[in-house]
Amino acid sequence: MPRRRQAVTIRHVAADAGVSLQTVSRVINKEANVRPEMMDRVRASIDKLGYVPSIAAQRMGGSRSYLIVALNDRDRTIADWRNRQGADWVDQMMLGGMLTCADHGYRLIVELVDTHSDHIARELMGAIAALQPDGVILTPPHSDNPQITDLLEAQGISFARIGSPKPGPGFAVAMDDAGAARLATEHLLALGHRRIGFIAGPPDYELSGWRIDGWQAAMAAAGLETESLLLRGDFGYASGREAATGLLASADPPTAIIASNDQMALATMEVARERGLAVPDALSVVSFDDTPIVRFVRPPLTAIVQPIADMTARAVELVIAEKAGRPTSPDPVIFSATLVVRGSTGRPGDRR
Repeated sequence: MPRRRQAVTIRHVAADAGVSLQTVSRVINKEANVRPEMMDRVRASIDKLGYVPSIAAQRMGGSRSYLIVALNDRDRTIADWRNRQGADWVDQMMLGGMLTCADHGYRLIVELVDTHSDHIARELMGAIAALQPDGVILTPPHSDNPQITDLLEAQGISFARIGSPKPGPGFAVAMDDAGAARLATEHLLALGHRRIGFIAGPPDYELSGWRIDGWQAAMAAAGLETESLLLRGDFGYASGREAATGLLASADPPTAIIASNDQMALATMEVARERGLAVPDALSVVSFDDTPIVRFVRPPLTAIVQPIADMTARAVELVIAEKAGRPTSPDPVIFSATLVVRGSTGRPGDRR
């Protein structure tokens, strides 16, 4: 039987270069306090031996763990996975987070935490004790949960709040949700719509309120009322069906509906079909998220595109910079939304 090739470790590199383990670790971590000739010697040994740095080797250089933990909502994430209805929010978060972490020699780990749990503090402290991360990325609704943010602040852990631009501890990185809703509403107003319904998300997501604000502001600027045009869902398909049914069954139904995520928008289109309302001839529909599925339905959905990967990448950069002692700004980082116009919106038509 052939002998298994022994893995090259940081100790082999240190012995080959004639330096300490800590020096090798500092070179791996691209720290500034290593003499150029020493750095060249270590890199030459790394190349010669084919060494691949590990998290354990990186940790030897100091107090950093080189791990960033992203906390996502357990209940909704698992429900989407089990129903095979997953939006690509988590995928885009991992895209931006993992690539940026890799650029800095870090690793990203995703943990699912139930924000409604009575034991959230114990659950979160267990994850922190096990992983000892250098920083934490919070996603909605965790980014709005003071129990979580206060705990992280008390522990002295650097963290960023995605989707939460309000003042508070940690770095705030968010999309302009109010501006996004205004953008969607103004698109429909420009097409000639005057009765524009809105299906909002649940109140435990603060961004739900900001989107309502943006929609109402655009309608008010056009001199239009919003009474009886607002219903809430929970970001799930069933809640979208219920809200769309309520709006379309009213005495003076909307000619257009903005839904706060893709599942609720798809449910709206289904309800419209059941009621014999062609999209967009009799009803225009706009969505948030722009997950892949909305491009393949008929007609394809006009949608607000959320820069999730870019927001997560920036959040990771801020957390790593703070851990490294580099200067950072406390000001919120706000990303503008974009609207992709597709076949689900058009001028108000015949409501036969």
